[in-house]
Amino acid sequence: MVRWPDEEDRLLQLRETGAPRLLFVEAGREPPLSDDCLEDWVRVPVDERELRARVNALTARAEHHGLHPEIDDDGLLRFRGRWVDLPPIERTVATALVERFGAVVGRDTLTRRAWPEQRPTRNALDVHMSRLRRRIVPLGLGVRTVRARGYLLQAVADRGADQGDGARWPT
Repeated sequence: MVRWPDEEDRLLQLRETGAPRLLFVEAGREPPLSDDCLEDWVRVPVDERELRARVNALTARAEHHGLHPEIDDDGLLRFRGRWVDLPPIERTVATALVERFGAVVGRDTLTRRAWPEQRPTRNALDVHMSRLRRRIVPLGLGVRTVRARGYLLQAVADRGADQGDGARWPT
C-alpha cells in the first residue's frame, strides 16, 4: 500500500519488482496513469469494504500474473514483464529449471539436457550456471545451489541481491 503522491519513489521501486500495489490517492489529487494489472487505487478516506475488495482483486490478479518464468522459441526468458536473451546452452539449462520452477533439478539432469551426446567436465555446467545467474538477475530470478542435490530456480525478494548464499529468498 502506497500513499500517492507522497510515496512516489516507493511506488517506482515496487513497480520495478513487479509487486502488487494499492495506492491511497489524496483528495483533490489525480491518480497516476497505469495500465499495469498489479496496480489499483482508492481515494482516501476509503470504506473498509471497498478496501478489502480492492486488496482481494489485486491478490487474485497477482496470483495469475507473472508467477512463472517462460522461455519462448527464440530463447527469450520472460518474467514479470521483463526478458533476457539466452545463448543455446544456457537456454537448455534454463528450460529445465523453468519446467520445475521452485523445485530442485539435479546436476545429472541438467548435464544430460545440455549435452545429450557427450559428458562434459564438471566445470562446464558450473561455468554456464554462473553465466545464467548473472543474466537473470535483472528479471528478479536467482538460481540457488542445493548441496548434493542440484539447482533450484526461484524469484528473489530483492532484485539486486547477490545470487549466492547471501541472496534474500522469499519466505
